[in-house]
Amino acid sequence: MAGKQLLSMPLRDLADGLRSGDMTAESLVEASIEASKDCDNRAFISWRPEPALELARAADQVRAAGGSTGPLMGIPVSVKDMFGVSGFPTYAGCARALPKSWEAEGPLVRALQSQLALVLGKTHCVEFAFGGLGTSAHWPTPQNPWCKNEHRVPGGSSSGAGVSLINGTAALALGTDTAGSVRVPAAMTGVAGLKTTGGRWSTRGIVPLSSTLDTPGLLARRVEDLAFAFEALDPMLARRGAGIPVSPDLSHLTLGVPDGFFWENCSPGIAETVEASLKQLEAAGARLVKFELSGLATVHSMFLKGGVAAPELAAFIREELPDYRSSLDPDVAARLHKAEGLPAWEYIQRRTLIDRLSAQAAEELSTVDALLTPTVTLTPPTVDSLADPDAYVAANMQVLRNTAVANYLGLCGLSLPIGLDSMGLPVGLQLLMGPWQEERLLAIGQAVERCLGTGPDIMGLAPAD
Repeated sequence: MAGKQLLSMPLRDLADGLRSGDMTAESLVEASIEASKDCDNRAFISWRPEPALELARAADQVRAAGGSTGPLMGIPVSVKDMFGVSGFPTYAGCARALPKSWEAEGPLVRALQSQLALVLGKTHCVEFAFGGLGTSAHWPTPQNPWCKNEHRVPGGSSSGAGVSLINGTAALALGTDTAGSVRVPAAMTGVAGLKTTGGRWSTRGIVPLSSTLDTPGLLARRVEDLAFAFEALDPMLARRGAGIPVSPDLSHLTLGVPDGFFWENCSPGIAETVEASLKQLEAAGARLVKFELSGLATVHSMFLKGGVAAPELAAFIREELPDYRSSLDPDVAARLHKAEGLPAWEYIQRRTLIDRLSAQAAEELSTVDALLTPTVTLTPPTVDSLADPDAYVAANMQVLRNTAVANYLGLCGLSLPIGLDSMGLPVGLQLLMGPWQEERLLAIGQAVERCLGTGPDIMGLAPAD
């Protein structure tokens, strides 16, 4: 089986194949290396398969001796370049590497490595993860693999993560999500993405964008794969000795569908594809009800003004990395310059408002099993179309419109691929739930996926296949 097809297999099947001896970790890394030769590999800022190959051979020896280090043992993984990983420089999308202290690994990367998962490289991201389109003034923007004729964005800020899955160089990807930075690239590249609740997973060992909103997350081909990886990595489940619950029957679910806000300015084919999926879920037995979430206009207005991420990033750079200010990407620098004039009282007011609206949203969402919306309302634009600063700002705000509210309201969220828009580019369906409900979210997501089909089933293994 060719490299791209091998790593597109379900994670559970890869793990079973490794456990049974039908495949080896070494063969998976070799498949990743083979796949990298068939693509431009701009998904990665740092690509180092040789150490992963050595570790794979060691993992195979451990397994041959009867040992097992965990479900992700021998699985090839890509890691967003906001995470510290020993042996890799951390650029955080900047023109030059950050101080060596930012290579220190946090709990999530250590959990991967303790299971002998194989990190092949650090994936491209927007500078300091501050942008939803995936562009960069310092590094070549990864090309959305669904459009070969034009250079279209892959979504950001985890811009190399989804591409690494589609091009077959990784079977699982680590990202971060502050306003949609996992779900947006997942939607735009036709994979599944999980945004965890703030505080569910530690952000230690991750370069911060927003101390209030940052959340680590996962990208994979399928919701089923996300559930497998989440169960393997989540410390709360480990403490409980629990796992993802049995996926419910759709007939037992009440799913909220909002009007208005989440549907505004959809590019051709996006609303139609989401609506068709909703009808399919309803035909399969799900109960769909109209549902309006309070506070959307308020948090969106706050987001358009820079929210809390812009002032928190400005403070971090001023205190920790002041000599990086002069070389910032102009799209990043412009928003930080504006944030530096924010009065302290207004920042505190925004934080207070976030707390109040988050509590209200959690209470409202308790009346439905999940809220369903389009993940992104914008077809991935071409890189050239974003050269004008005003065009960039408008596209960036639109692409993050439906995802940012989940961060500002303290929710957990999921995006899964459901088809293609009028341009032949992927469309994502977003599922939102109240905080600390990732297990239930992933169980419901799998029920939705079983009804609608997985990304590979719906759209093919890869755009060129």
